Amino acid sequence: MKISWKPGTMVYPLPAVIVTCGTESHSNMLTVAWTGTICTNPAMCYISVRPERYSYPLIKEQMEFTINLTTAAMARATDWVGVRSGRDYDKWKETGLTPGKGEKVACPYIVESPLSIECRVKEIVRLGSHDMFIADVVNVLAEESLIDPETGAFDLAAAGLLNYSHGHYFEQGPEIGRFGWSVKKK
Repeated sequence: MKISWKPGTMVYPLPAVIVTCGTESHSNMLTVAWTGTICTNPAMCYISVRPERYSYPLIKEQMEFTINLTTAAMARATDWVGVRSGRDYDKWKETGLTPGKGEKVACPYIVESPLSIECRVKEIVRLGSHDMFIADVVNVLAEESLIDPETGAFDLAAAGLLNYSHGHYFEQGPEIGRFGWSVKKK
């Protein structure tokens, strides 16, 4: 039996990512769970950020950001970055995460991240508590050790990705199938 419950954002789990923004000389990072893919061709992603966040004007001024996927090994830093403000802390110094020089954008990426997605903002949509930054993917930086040298396939499952579900962090679990497996002929 189901009961009606208060309306809310209950689409979980989501990736727990750290978004980097700003420039090499003045950058910040923030944890974001409101993120995702919105188009394959052209490749596009989005993040939703509250306007009062310290990173919001950095993203709006540069019109760029990098989505850095996080791992179980990065869980503590991921949470810390999400509950502390760049107004008060140097998040790079406090977390020990390493900034890498962006290749197609001015903002740094996180060296420890298995996958960093460099994005250029195309549109900002005001929604209410959050504004959505819709962006073109301009580059993807992938951890070389996760790429099969023979096939070129990227083994993201081996990264131990971090997920967020209604206030809790989880490491991604084992594979139970792959796209199309339910209809594959035996």
